[in-house]
Amino acid sequence: MTGYLIRRLGTAIIVVLGIILVTFLMLHIVAPSPAQTVLGPKATPAAISAWNHTNGFDRPWYSQFGTYLNNLLHGNLGWSYKLNQTVDSLFKEKAPLSGFLSLTSLVVAIAVALPLGIFQAVKRNSFGDVSATTLAFVFYSMPVFLVALLLIQVFALSLGWVDANVPQDQSLSGALAHFKDLILPIVALATTAVASYSRYQRSSSLDVLAQDYIKVARAKGLSERLVFSRHLVRNASLPMITLIGLSLPVLIGGNVLIEYAFNINGLGLMFVNALSNDDYNVLMAYTLITAILTVIGNLVADVCLTLSDPRIKLV
Repeated sequence: MTGYLIRRLGTAIIVVLGIILVTFLMLHIVAPSPAQTVLGPKATPAAISAWNHTNGFDRPWYSQFGTYLNNLLHGNLGWSYKLNQTVDSLFKEKAPLSGFLSLTSLVVAIAVALPLGIFQAVKRNSFGDVSATTLAFVFYSMPVFLVALLLIQVFALSLGWVDANVPQDQSLSGALAHFKDLILPIVALATTAVASYSRYQRSSSLDVLAQDYIKVARAKGLSERLVFSRHLVRNASLPMITLIGLSLPVLIGGNVLIEYAFNINGLGLMFVNALSNDDYNVLMAYTLITAILTVIGNLVADVCLTLSDPRIKLV
């Protein structure tokens, strides 16, 4: 296990470095310097040149990239020239709320999708299975942004049960004080995940139900409850571990659209504002965090799957 983890961590570091390099080059090509954003549209070429020289943006791209990596090694994510504060402080302010939305929606999605998928497999081709499958395909094909708009229209504007915009409190405790207004964002994030997870869970459960050990367990006279609890649930849920691990960056990406739709002051809305303001230190930091979460999600999923299923060999 130790050797496997070392190999995977080495591969993960290479992948993250590659993502950082590609993102840095793309942003460098699009916006070589934030001088125009900082100094304003009326800045003279001489002022822009002086600002670039002072801040090191007139150096070759590989020199700037080396400086950026050195700052990362020292825990420095850079400076937001538009917001005039460190990127580290921005993430510390906004990460708790975004993390709460992602993790809560993930827990809700798992709690709904796993029993739903097993129910569909056990009641295959029944009215409930067909109805759930139809809804799953509908929501799976819908962008999360559209789901958010529909929820806002129905529950906020038409019924008036909640507010369309959540309170603009950056702290998690402040947002939790108005938890009712966070329900729609959580439901919007969880809906598309439920549609995906339940389909995989149904397919996996059908495969398990067709295995010989299920037939043997039934032939021994075990009740259906014991067959399901001892043999079906655990074995059918193993493939979901990988899917859940891979879904971490998807949830983070969904946060961008959800926070924009509901005007939630989190990392997603910060990323959208950084795009419009050419605040590329914030863009780089967000991309870095997403890449790291993707790698961690894959690694944790593989390790958990290996520990759960002894038939899998580490390579």
